[in-house]
Amino acid sequence: MPWGKYIFMKQFTIPNIYRSSLISAIKQKRKQDDKFKKDFTPTLLDFGRLKIYLARHFGFCYGVENAIEIAFKTIEENPAKRIFLLSEMIHNPQVNADLQALGVQFLQDTYGKQLISFESITQDDVVLIPAFGTTLSIESMLKEKGIPTEKYNTTCPFVEKVWNRSEQIAQKGYSIIIHGKPKHEETRATFSHVSKNTPSVVVNDMKETIQLAKYITGEKNASEFYLEFKGRFSKGFDVTKDLQLIGVVNQTTQLATDTQAISDYLKQTVKQHYQLTDANISERFADTRDTLCYATNDNQTAVSGLLSTEADIALVIGGYNSSNTSHLVELCEQKLPTYFIDNADRIISKNEIKHCNWSTKEELFSTYFLPEKEEVKILITSGASCPDAMVEKVISKLAGLYNSYHLLEGMVDSFQ
Repeated sequence: MPWGKYIFMKQFTIPNIYRSSLISAIKQKRKQDDKFKKDFTPTLLDFGRLKIYLARHFGFCYGVENAIEIAFKTIEENPAKRIFLLSEMIHNPQVNADLQALGVQFLQDTYGKQLISFESITQDDVVLIPAFGTTLSIESMLKEKGIPTEKYNTTCPFVEKVWNRSEQIAQKGYSIIIHGKPKHEETRATFSHVSKNTPSVVVNDMKETIQLAKYITGEKNASEFYLEFKGRFSKGFDVTKDLQLIGVVNQTTQLATDTQAISDYLKQTVKQHYQLTDANISERFADTRDTLCYATNDNQTAVSGLLSTEADIALVIGGYNSSNTSHLVELCEQKLPTYFIDNADRIISKNEIKHCNWSTKEELFSTYFLPEKEEVKILITSGASCPDAMVEKVISKLAGLYNSYHLLEGMVDSFQ
């Protein structure tokens, strides 16, 4: 069976506390009615005065369910051992708290700050590699200690796909431009794996990409590069040579449109500078569009479909340090008032809500976020690391505010 088909057919065993009978019924019905993912209109949940529109795609992706299954299975199979995680399993506070409650200890925080010394772990311990992957140096350190990294590696296959694609084009002499947040675990891991094979540099956004392009064209002095991109280029990087053949890959949770825009901009720069045509652009620029994550693409495209519905507000649910969730908030904010929450308890009443600024990570408190009108319409989506059960809790909380909680009971049947 082709690997890609296996990916989409595999069913994972994860704790029921993360499942939702309502959300499962909705997703299954939409999947049956739209096998080829061509319909991105939202699903309506009608509570009378309250109308909730759920995005076509949201919640746990393949990589997240894979990581959770491995983690809980590892805990079950190793009751007498100390179990460590290199950092957060995924960017969801509930899942990470649940793992800690079962005795799992985190060696680092999400930015790589050491919480427990690596010197304290031994070959008798279990060390889980999170879904974001890890650096080659940490992998090597664990192997030297006699810890079997392969057995407890939850790295998302789509992150590994980026590494593999990078290695393929590196063998053809291309340097790699990585679009990602420099401090993010996945970007750090990808940079480590990519820079082993070829010169590499990380760009955070289009603004930095425009500056990088000026080193390709010679508009900026080469010496400035080493200050401007300090800490984000591979050892021995020669800006006068290593930007002549390039390819672009990404941190898989970035906005797909941003990565594509960055790739297109650099491609056009290379094309003009070297006077190339579409027929021979591959002499200098590698096609790497296939590194974009399917789940990130689906969730972001579904938000575009969601936003085609007229509504009063949008709620985006997920961990505040989740990159892919933050980008969903960013998209929604472009059209209507949007509130980024990590659990149902953030909704205090019809008039009060605690939420997060996706850009600054500042916690905010807003009043009268729900409009006083006869019919209220709310758009809802969630990040790839957000359990469906959490989405149902938010729906239940909202239904309760409009005295419509009783209508939830019959909704499961209506989607079966």
